[in-house]
Amino acid sequence: MVPDTEHGEQAAAGALASYAERADSRKQLPRILLVDDEPRLLSSLYELLRDRDYHLFTAACGAEALAHLEKTSFDLVLLDLRLPDMSGHDIMDFINQKGFDADVIVMSGEVGIDAAIGALKRGAYDYLRKPYSREELLKTVANALQQRRLAAANLQIASQLENSEKLYRYLVDSSPDIIYTLNHEGRFTFVNDRAYQLLGFSREDLIGKHYSILVHEEDLERARYAFNERRVDERASRNVELRLKCHAGGSADRTFNNTLMTISLNSIGMHIPDNEVTRLEFFGTYGVARDITDRKRAEELISYQAYHDILTDLPNRMLFKDRLGLAVIQAKRKMTELAVMFIDLDRFKLVNDTLGHVKGDELLQQASVRLKECLRRGDTLARQGGDEFTIVLPELRDRDDAKLIADKFLECLQKPFDLDGHEVHISASIGIAIYPTDGESIDELLRHADIAMYQVKALGKNGHSFYHNSMLDISHQKIALEQSLRKALEQNELEMHYQPQIDVITGRIIGAEGLMRWNHPVRGLLTAGEFLPFAEENGLMLPISDWMIGALCRDMLQWNASGNEAIRLSLNLSPQYLDRGDFFEKMRGALVRYGISPAQIEVEITENICIRNPQYAIEQLNKLCQLGVSVAIDDFGTGYSSLSYLHRFPIHTIKIDQSFVKEIHDEHGHYPVILAIISIARGLGLHLIAEGVETDVQARYLKSNGCLTMQGYLYHRPIPLSQFIGLLGEQGSARTAPPQVVAPASHRLVMPS
Repeated sequence: MVPDTEHGEQAAAGALASYAERADSRKQLPRILLVDDEPRLLSSLYELLRDRDYHLFTAACGAEALAHLEKTSFDLVLLDLRLPDMSGHDIMDFINQKGFDADVIVMSGEVGIDAAIGALKRGAYDYLRKPYSREELLKTVANALQQRRLAAANLQIASQLENSEKLYRYLVDSSPDIIYTLNHEGRFTFVNDRAYQLLGFSREDLIGKHYSILVHEEDLERARYAFNERRVDERASRNVELRLKCHAGGSADRTFNNTLMTISLNSIGMHIPDNEVTRLEFFGTYGVARDITDRKRAEELISYQAYHDILTDLPNRMLFKDRLGLAVIQAKRKMTELAVMFIDLDRFKLVNDTLGHVKGDELLQQASVRLKECLRRGDTLARQGGDEFTIVLPELRDRDDAKLIADKFLECLQKPFDLDGHEVHISASIGIAIYPTDGESIDELLRHADIAMYQVKALGKNGHSFYHNSMLDISHQKIALEQSLRKALEQNELEMHYQPQIDVITGRIIGAEGLMRWNHPVRGLLTAGEFLPFAEENGLMLPISDWMIGALCRDMLQWNASGNEAIRLSLNLSPQYLDRGDFFEKMRGALVRYGISPAQIEVEITENICIRNPQYAIEQLNKLCQLGVSVAIDDFGTGYSSLSYLHRFPIHTIKIDQSFVKEIHDEHGHYPVILAIISIARGLGLHLIAEGVETDVQARYLKSNGCLTMQGYLYHRPIPLSQFIGLLGEQGSARTAPPQVVAPASHRLVMPS
């Protein structure tokens, strides 16, 4: 019996003080092993902890750490996962195999969640991601040691039960865990105060009640098996994880790890009612329930994040492959079809570069919600990364099911997206592969759906296409083209062609645009549009642009040496090339090396360069202007920049895009976009060039409205250097001739490309 008198409380306090004095005489400093292969980090960690009453040991590699663990008993190990000779996981496995009683705090700079999951599964006390704060580390170390002290006190509980019931009650109620005993019927005969603190149940609520009032319904079968165990030998101790209910009005259910031991109640000196004395075969259960709710939630969160995309909350690539694999197995068993879709959002990169990554992320979130609403029950939508999504449609009746859903996707994306006041329009390119016709493995289906998606992009985007074997041939051709392009630079297969720019008043060539051509050994002469997109995608634009600047300067050297009048050359500048930090130095170095006047060079940029990184673009273009190079905006009116960029950027020339010029079918018609561009150029005092002029009607309309410089097939196609120099020579010999109006295309010799 536990006395409730004041005298009993004084006796308990005295016993506790006596125990504390004995414990203090045996007190030792906590031993901590610091493991890190970075000398600087190891030293700073040692200095941080050295004045805090800890006995510190250090190890700079795994072997040294294992040697320390073999020789010394440690309370705590601060462990880096990445070591030169082994991983931190290996050291934790060694600790677990040897049964060393040491808590482990993992410190790692790895961003992947696999490392964290591995550490938690191996029993790590905590996981700190580098760089961690000083306060975070000190608090974690202190908490770990405090928990060890509490755990040690827990063990002390069992050894003190026979000595003093008062001391026993005090220590048990001070435990961080719920301690309880059950009789042979599974009813509570004892429970400490921790049950009230964690679950809201007092002793009076539980004593005499069956354990089922606490255990979650779904865990009752497992609890029944564990609590009915009758073994009393060395196998009497066992562990079971159970969810326990909280008192009405309390928090949600909590998860506990229960350490159970089968005991004979009359063998440990506890009070037994008279009617139970003769039941020598009577058994009960002693249990310690440790709250692991927070740890379980952390494990579940880590596990969830391992299989889901954090931005969109969709399944990620790993989970998608698992579900696709199951769908393939089911389709094979039922002999049905399934579809795999590969979706790429058109124009997403432009939105991302224009409005920034935050708005790009919002667009992905909104798009994923719309796509998900189009799915059937049982379909899986996943994000592969970037603006790419994949979908598995199991149990197709026929291909029309897949086509119907693809049409729904395209329709739902047509509506504008609102990104904090910015109205954005996007579309999608969708490739579809059907099991088993287009492949029987996961990788094969994904690869073929991807190929079909790129076929849609090649045909103008905003659509869907089913995979066909002929697409694989096209894909192989693209790969072969990419490989050949890498060799083209080495084998000198690239050359520059030049399209003259004509003053329509005098009919004279006053400039030229440099256009790249590839003398492909098999396919013949390829235009820039046939191979530069591959260069942009595969990181070849920078070396190709370096080659282009050198080639242009060498060609201009020949122009000037031929004795013809100096004319201005315009060259198209890739956004990737402008973004490179050494672009200006490359340009200046080439001009100096070949002795070319900067005034002869005009750099053409697209409108979208201006909005990718405006301030950086302004700095780069201002450097060019200070050098003497002029700047033109190519394809004006087709991008997304505002007119304010014309004031902020050092622009000298505006080029009217050929898409506007092609709309001119009547020289007396009204084409407001062209008139607006001409008016802007005149108002700002900028030079104006119309490109893509192919008919007399177009030329007369442009001339009559004030655009006097043109280029296009009406005058000349892009021609090789030798022919271009020849044209300049003819023009030079005819300088004294009176100006003539340019003849129509039908009366002029069109130079072949």
